[in-house]
Amino acid sequence: MTVSANDFGRVAVLMGGWAAEREVSLVSGRAVLDGLLRRGVDAHGIDVGRDVIEVLTDRGFDRVFNVLHGRGGEDGVIQGALEILGLPYTGSGVMGSAIAMDKYRTKLLLQALGLPTPGFALIEDDADLAAAAELGFPLMVKPALEGSSIGMSRADDADQLRAACARAAEYDSHVMVERWITGGEYTAAVLGREALPLIRLETPHAFYDYDAKYHADDTRYLIPCGLDQTVEAELQALALRTFDAVGARGWGRVDILMDEEGQPWVIEVNTVPGMTGHSLVPMAAKAVGIDFDELGWRILAQTLVAR
Repeated sequence: MTVSANDFGRVAVLMGGWAAEREVSLVSGRAVLDGLLRRGVDAHGIDVGRDVIEVLTDRGFDRVFNVLHGRGGEDGVIQGALEILGLPYTGSGVMGSAIAMDKYRTKLLLQALGLPTPGFALIEDDADLAAAAELGFPLMVKPALEGSSIGMSRADDADQLRAACARAAEYDSHVMVERWITGGEYTAAVLGREALPLIRLETPHAFYDYDAKYHADDTRYLIPCGLDQTVEAELQALALRTFDAVGARGWGRVDILMDEEGQPWVIEVNTVPGMTGHSLVPMAAKAVGIDFDELGWRILAQTLVAR
């Protein structure tokens, strides 16, 4: 199907919002907006507030490119509103967005389906801390409903675990503890029904944290990722199975760790990944000849196909 810029009509690029990832979303949104404008799309940036439904209705938009990261934009909330308004939108629907945003429930689902994911526990009170410690140190502690590694930290003993849980609880009342995996860190970008080339992430930080993602100049992104082609293909297939398992669609990213014995472990699914200069989906797309503007065009073109 040949698509022209006129086919998209008037496009709202949703960015910003009120979540902890607001600033990253603004950077992503502006980059997407500029890319669509360069391709001749009648695109308009919207810094989303609580009046977003009124704004979308009053300004006569035909479809939405959603670049809202985190709560309100990546958890099924805006998706539900857009469904009611009858506006086509990029990315996953209500269910896939809601499941993928909740790291704990994503892992429950992966575990039930037999997909490999590290041992985990939900921390709701002090009694849960002892149960979590039984997973064995070190542990990764994270807010269950945040992205961009916000509020995440490593705990090497019981005291650090308690402190890390308190820190994570500043962002979310739901705190998840996960068994630490020592090994290589990979991410698989998904575009349509294709998993793009894997990227191996290397950072001198303890893990790929917020600073390593958005500010550090010493983070390394390796494409090719260095894995044997057969192994890479297996991880790409695992990423697609994971994407399908949570009900995600359109585009996104699946993060995978591979331990020192070569066992892969699915960590999480991102349904509205970053689109900044440091972001991984544009990086993976570039490796197969898809530049940033073309990537945005292809993601938006998915809204022309009935869900």
